[in-house]
Amino acid sequence: MTTDSTSNSENNDLPTAPNTMLTPFIQGLIDNYRIRQLNVINDAMNIDDAHSIWFDLPTLKKFIADIEAETQKVDTAITESNLGVRFHYAAYPRIEDWDQMADQPIVQEYAGKHTLVMIPTLKIEDENGEMLNYDFNPMDSATYSNTDIVEKDADVMALSARGGVGGSSIAQNHGQLIPPSNSKVERF
Repeated sequence: MTTDSTSNSENNDLPTAPNTMLTPFIQGLIDNYRIRQLNVINDAMNIDDAHSIWFDLPTLKKFIADIEAETQKVDTAITESNLGVRFHYAAYPRIEDWDQMADQPIVQEYAGKHTLVMIPTLKIEDENGEMLNYDFNPMDSATYSNTDIVEKDADVMALSARGGVGGSSIAQNHGQLIPPSNSKVERF
């Protein structure tokens, strides 16, 4: 299975031009978040929370390739049009709870800040015949239906490490947060 960079997310069979958005629209969306949600978070929690996250292309490509490869090991009939990634908003532990991060290569400057956790999804028919994008673990065939629930301490493929004793994940949530990294690199 290979990823087609020209696929349209609404209809994976139709090649399209690159996805674009007008710069003022992008700036407006970012400003909306910073003026509303970020200011409220910063004021209420008395922190300087992250307002963006960066991942390099090799990390993202590997995550997508891992989803495709692990899925094909379980079911070769599943195509890329049935796969996706759900982005969950998340937060690192507070500094007083930082001992949870003992086995993670993440510095304390990330304490309490927003992050993202990316979870693979699989299009599965629900009990009403509707095709829905369910979170699933490509490495566990038991999650390839809508009736099985992923247990908290199960191995889960995700772009983040799942907390919990004994659980491990194909994971990557640790992108570069701004702040603590320098915001001069941002154009918006």
